[in-house]
Amino acid sequence: MTRPTPETLAHSARRNRATAEPATDADHAGTARAAATPAVPAVRTPVPAEVSGAGSLVRSLEALGVDVVFGIPGGAILPAYDPLYDSSVRHILVRHEQGAGHAATGYAQATGRVGVCIATSGPGATNLVTPIADAYMDSVPMVAITGQVARPSIGTDAFQEADIQGITLPITKHNFLVQSPEEIPRVLAEAFHLAGTGRPGPVLVDIPKDVLQASTTFAWPPTLDLPGYRPTLHPHGKQIREAARLMTSARRPVLYVGGGVLKAGATEGLRKLAELTGIPVVTTLMALGAFPDSHEQHLGMPGMHGTVAAVYGLQKADLIVALGARFDDRVTGKLDSFAPDATVVHADIDPAEIGKNRHADVPIVGDARHVIDELIAAMTVEHAAGRSADLSDWWTQLRDLRERYPLGYDEPDDGTLSPQYVIKRLGEIAGPDAIYVAGVGQHQMWASQFISYEKPYSWLNSGGLGTMGYAVPAAMGAKVGKPDTVVWAVDGDGCFQMTNQELATCALEGIPVKIAVINNGNLGMVRQWQTLFYNERYSNTELGTHKHRIPDFVKLAEALGCVGLRCENAADVDKTIEAAMAINDAPVVIDFVVGKDAMVWPMVAAGTSNDEIMFARGVRPAFDEDDI
Repeated sequence: MTRPTPETLAHSARRNRATAEPATDADHAGTARAAATPAVPAVRTPVPAEVSGAGSLVRSLEALGVDVVFGIPGGAILPAYDPLYDSSVRHILVRHEQGAGHAATGYAQATGRVGVCIATSGPGATNLVTPIADAYMDSVPMVAITGQVARPSIGTDAFQEADIQGITLPITKHNFLVQSPEEIPRVLAEAFHLAGTGRPGPVLVDIPKDVLQASTTFAWPPTLDLPGYRPTLHPHGKQIREAARLMTSARRPVLYVGGGVLKAGATEGLRKLAELTGIPVVTTLMALGAFPDSHEQHLGMPGMHGTVAAVYGLQKADLIVALGARFDDRVTGKLDSFAPDATVVHADIDPAEIGKNRHADVPIVGDARHVIDELIAAMTVEHAAGRSADLSDWWTQLRDLRERYPLGYDEPDDGTLSPQYVIKRLGEIAGPDAIYVAGVGQHQMWASQFISYEKPYSWLNSGGLGTMGYAVPAAMGAKVGKPDTVVWAVDGDGCFQMTNQELATCALEGIPVKIAVINNGNLGMVRQWQTLFYNERYSNTELGTHKHRIPDFVKLAEALGCVGLRCENAADVDKTIEAAMAINDAPVVIDFVVGKDAMVWPMVAAGTSNDEIMFARGVRPAFDEDDI
């Protein structure tokens, strides 16, 4: 495949890849479409030069303003590493390609720029599959560059050959197999444009070794050729007016905010819209920080481990205004019982998301920033005409629930250290200006619950794919992108053992991340499910990090060039965190040895209705009969 066609751009219905069919007036009335030939995001305009394909690749990265890439060299990609040696682009040598991919993701999530990772062919490329899938699920702009065996060897099962283009077809926004060195500047420019515009996502560029070695003339800027790619940014005016009408007449409305609001840079507008309307706000796991946790209108996070008020608010709403959210199963619970009385306004830049899981009564295709700005204007008109909703009764119910069922936890009966207490104090000591990166499992949920997120882009996690091993390399990438910001990774003892080798990278590259390992000696969330649903039959969940102290995380940290600390009781939590905060010239790992029996509450069991939310084990919230 030498260039994208309308068909290849639409290879998956999920991403906003419009086909080349003529648009109708109904499709685009009141909207502004992306230009047919998008502008190249060039930072520099180099002089044309005779170079190798590899030289053209590196010069293209420079012209695109790339400041850092994460990767590992190998045979097929090796030609690219020679010109990279003299480049202004910083290359960070990771210890595993999965680390390169997650680091690129963390960099992108923290900065809003496109993250870049590089790997060689075969196993190097396939080691990128998990972070590529992760970036796809969470709509993260990333370009993965892989080497490929020489063109004559493709299809022969040559050494270290893998069809990475075919492997990643379902998990990339688009991907390319470069066929000639002359294509490299255009393909790179198109890859960055696709990754960072519309609904962001990962793009893979696979380059055969002989293409990297061949001679070519590098010229910039190239002409992009993406005839079928026209993301709709501005919403349809009629749909906006209908949404505003519903918002002024609803008795129990909720703003259901997803990660798309952060991707669009729409957080200021969101706050204005919420305060203008007085409507309660819930923010998904991917949207934490988009609306201040401390704001009076914030009900918290909805879903499986959301607050009672947020889950109840969505479930009993008569109007849900979904902004950049996708009605994920972890939010809706049993789908056919979710919010049975709600009219749904669903705004998303990806038309494939609208109506995918829940019917949208008012579908709005557009960028969240533009949607929110136009909703503010429409609501201002409604208010000027004397039309506004009376939400006093609704707020009385919600405030009552929020007061009766706040997030909390019980201290362990056996005197062990409470993981919730550790994470709560970490958030209070590090403060709202820090970036918090979580792995996946119980510690992820506690970090989402007990740290207050007041600012956007302060919370990074693997939400859609749920990737164990995400935290350490993603924190590394975030720290590279935001070197003056304190970056804490909150990881579990299971997750930490999957990618902690990247701490060697951090130590050698001068990337002083801070890691809080919540060490409960088990695969905690799996153990919680075994406790609740498998009669406490703990099959293969004990890790030995408690009983045998294998590995000893303090010694491991020191072996990887980091400062290692350990904390085993509540009295030492603050001083241990403060000691880590005082170290800014090396990575720090704290082994927080916590109890194994702590659970994440509230909880909606998988496959059940949100009506069956449990506030704690054996404790169902008591709702008024009229509310039910």
